[in-house]
Amino acid sequence: MSNRNSGIAYFILGIYALMISWYYNHSLIILILCYIFWPLYLVYEILTGHLSHGMWKTIPEHFLK
Repeated sequence: MSNRNSGIAYFILGIYALMISWYYNHSLIILILCYIFWPLYLVYEILTGHLSHGMWKTIPEHFLK
């Protein structure tokens, strides 16, 4: 059962990384690259500060309007 929960979390974080990529870049090629390397991209976005000051919740709200 714990494998299933970790799989769901992995999937949701992957979708979140794709939303971040599309929000900042609007490029299909970069979106495909982020789909392949999304864990590295998500760490990169966290370390560079693109998700600070409430952007971590503003980006999903932008897509869910």
